[in-house]
Formats: sequence, structure tokens, C-alpha cells
Amino acid sequence: MKHLTILVPNGENNLSSMVGSYKIFLRANEYWKKLGKKELFKIELAGISKKVELYDGVFTVKPHVHISEIKKTNLIIIPSLNHNYYDTVKKNQPLIDWIEHQYKNGAEVASICTGAFLLASSGLLNGKVCSTHWSVADNFRKMFPEIDLQTDQLITDENGIYTNGGAYSFLNLIIYLIEKYFDRQTAIFCAKVFQIEIDRESQSIFTIFTGQKIHGDDMVKKAQNYIESHLQEKISFEDLSSRLSVGRRNFDRRFIKATGNTPLEYSQRVKIESAKKAFETSRKNINEVMYEVGYNDVKAFREVFRKITGMSPLEYRARYNKEALIS
Repeated sequence: MKHLTILVPNGENNLSSMVGSYKIFLRANEYWKKLGKKELFKIELAGISKKVELYDGVFTVKPHVHISEIKKTNLIIIPSLNHNYYDTVKKNQPLIDWIEHQYKNGAEVASICTGAFLLASSGLLNGKVCSTHWSVADNFRKMFPEIDLQTDQLITDENGIYTNGGAYSFLNLIIYLIEKYFDRQTAIFCAKVFQIEIDRESQSIFTIFTGQKIHGDDMVKKAQNYIESHLQEKISFEDLSSRLSVGRRNFDRRFIKATGNTPLEYSQRVKIESAKKAFETSRKNINEVMYEVGYNDVKAFREVFRKITGMSPLEYRARYNKEALIS
């Protein structure tokens, strides 16, 4: 029998990601028993304290075991840290060391949402691809510049390390792991029982782009502000760099280092975010919105919109604006 460890870190964590992981893996075990197979996993919650209080003491989680009692495990699940990642990382160094030791001893590790901060602190993600909630991407990049953060991806899978996007998308990660460890049939069964959309791959549609501004480059901030205040223009970045008294190559290099995007990518994201809001809140048609955000080629607008959101403009409007749908 394999061993599954669901961690209960000290600090303010997300109860739903612990309970959800526990319940779905339990149901997968039960399903296998009904098929005449043996349970695949022994499932335990483990931590470094006898109990952890959450949500100002409203809930209390009592781990089954202390991590020191688990000499070897096969799969570790790190829950979401409820956006209190700085504080939680400080409180859980023994847990971080244990994760690193278990991985080097053959265990696989999966982090949920901001649990990626705990996993990243172990050094195991250095040089690897990682996902987390889009809203904390700037802070994550600042803390862990050596990690290839890809927030558009819902799930990453690299060398026995899994990460996923934010909030309740952890359910998609759990179904992914169920299929990987059990089989496709069991994954479909659990997806149906818990009513989880199977095979979702992106969190792009949920991203609210606010601009990556947690950096200290004033020149880049001026460029960002210019881009954001000239939505309807087709900006010449040659002219913009000249306006800011910076050579074009140096402009591009500093912009990418500060934001993680090229100037063109940043401009596209700003324009598409504005278009998304227009589709959500107005009855404007595709052409009207397209012109408002500086595009005059429908094909180009649709391609960029789909690249960033994973949907066409019409699909997006239909999903998020019922009034526009019936007009």
C-alpha cells in the first residue's frame, strides 16, 4: 500500500484544500474496494503541531501524526496557505526540510495554490516550472526569481513535482493525481461524484491582470503607466524608449526583468483586460470593444484575446454577460 501525506502547516491555511484532498482520495480508495481491488493509499494528515487552529479558532485540525513518525511516504500534498505565505514559511522550516528529504528519498510532491511558496522555500522548484494563484504571481517572482512561474497553467507536472493555480482549482489537481495514481476510470468516477470539470488545463480565463508593479525600476513604471493610459494607440516602443531616454535594447531588457513580459506582451495584456471588462459590463459588440482598445483587425484581436484568455471574445461575453447574450 502506498502512503499519502496531506500536510497541516502551522499558521493560517486553507481548510478546504485539506478536506477536499482527503475526501476525494478516500472516495477513490472506496471505489477501488468496490471493484474488488485493494485500497491504494494509506492517507494521513501530518504536521509539526498536535493541532492547528484556523480562521481565528473557528476550526481546528488535528493531524493524525507528527511528520517525524513518517519515515517514508509516496505522495505529499501541500495545502494552500491562505495568502499568509510569508508568515507560514517562517513557522514551518522543519516541514520544509522534511519535504525536501522525502522528495530526495523518492516521494512525489504536489502543492496547492499558495502552497507553492512552502514548496519553493525547499529549493526543489529551482529551475523548474511552477504555477500558483495569479494574484500572488508578482510576490512569488520577487521571492523566487530562479523558478519559471507559469500562472496561465492550471497544473504543472515535472520530475515528480506538481503545482496548480489558485482557489478551488485544486480540485482539478486532485483529479489529475487520481488518474495518475489510480486510473482514468477512477478519475472520471470521482469527477462525477464531486462534480468537478475534468481535463481543465488553464486558469487564464480567471486571471485579472493588474500589472506587475512590485519592482524598483522607475523607468519601467513610467513605461507601464504610459501603456495603460494610451489604450487606443498602437504604441511604438522605439518611440517610447526614446521618450524615456533609454536605448531600445536596454529598455526591453529592463522591462522584461521587471514585469516578466516584453513591452508588447504587457500592452496586449492591458488591452485585453480592458476588453474583458467591457464585455462583462456593457452590450458593446466585438468591433466596438476592439476599436476601444486599439485594434482595427478583427482576426488579430481574436487571436490575442484567445491566447490570453483561452476563449474567443464571443465565448467570453456569453459566459460573463447574460444581458449581452440576449441582446
